[in-house]
Amino acid sequence: MDEYLSEAEQWERFKAWLRSYTPWIIGGVVVALAGLAGWNWWQDRQTRIGTDASLRYEQMTDALQKNDPTRAKAIAAGLQKDFPDSPYVDQAHLFEARLAVEANDLPKADSLLRGIMDRTKDEQLALVARLRLARVQLAQNKPDDALATLSAKPAGAFEARFHEVRGDIYFAKGNKPEALKEYLAALAGSDARSVDTQSLQLKINDLKAEAPAAAATAQANGAK
Repeated sequence: MDEYLSEAEQWERFKAWLRSYTPWIIGGVVVALAGLAGWNWWQDRQTRIGTDASLRYEQMTDALQKNDPTRAKAIAAGLQKDFPDSPYVDQAHLFEARLAVEANDLPKADSLLRGIMDRTKDEQLALVARLRLARVQLAQNKPDDALATLSAKPAGAFEARFHEVRGDIYFAKGNKPEALKEYLAALAGSDARSVDTQSLQLKINDLKAEAPAAAATAQANGAK
């Protein structure tokens, strides 16, 4: 029936409705503004945390470049304490694992790399940690564990590197034919530029050179 009301009557009705619902409207606006302010505060805080963590990480890498592992470790410990959820913590642990390997503390390197694999949300970083863990396990004389580590997840963008490390593992186990197979796969991979192709080619050449000699020896032994 509103279409039969005069404009004045419609206006009066609207003002009455507005008076009735004004507290609710104002309350909704206040809540919305409070939510917006909270969101902006949270965004600013996350940005500030990210900037601070990034700065701390740069300080750590600078210490490493200046061959000051003591200072680097101290910065890494502070980074983990103050920014435990930052992705820079995983990067710091990766550097700590490298320092542990250089200090021949392989159990510590093993633990750090496993922690990165379990915690990080960066799939690429997890693959780097997995690859390095396999090398650490090989250095610990655990070739079968190293093979299991590499086989647990797809290699993704690190296929060539995974093949090369598998080749190193099979070589250490004395399985040279399988090692040669892995090296050739690494060299033929679409991401072959991610590995040291010259070093890889040397490994391949050495194994190919050994193959005829090994075959001749086996034939001679069979003739006896």
